[in-house]
Amino acid sequence: MPGASLEFRIVHDPLQIDAAAWNALLARQAAPSPFMRHEYLAALHASGSATPQKGWAPAFATLWRGNELAAACALYLKSHSYGEYVFDWAWANAYEQHGLRYYPKALVAVPFTPVPGTRLLAIDAPTRLALLRSLVAWAADNELSSLHLLFGEDEDVAACEAAGLMLRHTVQFHWENVHPAQEEQARRYRDFDDFLAALNQEKRKKIRQERRKVAESGVRFRWARGTDIRDADWDFFYRCYARTYREHGNPPYLTRDFFHRMATSLPDAWLLFVAEREGRPMACSLIGLGADANGRGIAYGRYWGALERVDCLHFEACYYQPIEWCITHQVHRFEGGAQGEHKMARALMPVRTTSAHWLAHPAFADAVERFLAREDEGVSAYLSELGERSPFRA
Repeated sequence: MPGASLEFRIVHDPLQIDAAAWNALLARQAAPSPFMRHEYLAALHASGSATPQKGWAPAFATLWRGNELAAACALYLKSHSYGEYVFDWAWANAYEQHGLRYYPKALVAVPFTPVPGTRLLAIDAPTRLALLRSLVAWAADNELSSLHLLFGEDEDVAACEAAGLMLRHTVQFHWENVHPAQEEQARRYRDFDDFLAALNQEKRKKIRQERRKVAESGVRFRWARGTDIRDADWDFFYRCYARTYREHGNPPYLTRDFFHRMATSLPDAWLLFVAEREGRPMACSLIGLGADANGRGIAYGRYWGALERVDCLHFEACYYQPIEWCITHQVHRFEGGAQGEHKMARALMPVRTTSAHWLAHPAFADAVERFLAREDEGVSAYLSELGERSPFRA
């Protein structure tokens, strides 16, 4: 292991890692998302949402300098590729076709959470690189097929490149509270009408029409944050969340107990919008809340569900209500999540996200590297194409 003064340890139960030490290390990072907090990760395990029985075996990696937690990451041994949002099914199939074992694989990620943020927590860049090199050595020693780091930030990417991992890019859509005509002054939008005025006429008209349809159907929204979210609201949210998954033929990833733990251990990280008609709740969306290293607020679109059908209700609940809230509360960015270029019509603009991959088998690593080079050309072309379709006024 790199560095005689550093000790590498694997911890199979996140609850055995001191929460204060983990969160203090997270707070030092450039992109400390709330989904990397100890409370969030521990709740995934303790609630039965991410467990060995479900294909997520925790093996959190830590580097210690004496009694100091110098570096750490959320590491899992995966027996499948569900819940990751960076798809490697073709790689697994190719391994199988050649009589090789792809699973278990090692995964540095937040289960079920495709939110960019720092993945390799460390006191400095050399220690971050030491943690990553220890991870690769550990994966090789345990004869794992591969190691994957998903949705990392710049400091993670730099470490991955230095350690020889292959990079892969995908596209997400984020909204920023910066008037595009006055970026030099970095002026935030004054209100939702000010935001609409920045869009071209077609997009402005479309959004007003969509919001009018929802309002004319009798739907009204209320929001609650943190401890103001009542138990009944959480129950209703989970009913909507579970129904949405089952309508798509899948059981929900997260248990009701997970959200109970969020309400008690991490309440300030959540904002709930509830749609009501005639005083009766009928849809909702749940938003995560955090801040970047400069203290600027970030909102994360996470989950939504509806018990009744209303035209354009999804757009109102998942985009317009959160954006309006962000403007009112001077939140810097709203991240709309993975996939869906339809979000551009709502002024969520494309951004490149990065994952990194190490494969033990040299021939497969060469083949994947060639594939990623071709794929990256396609992603770059896609981003260029999207850039020409800006919803903002020229």
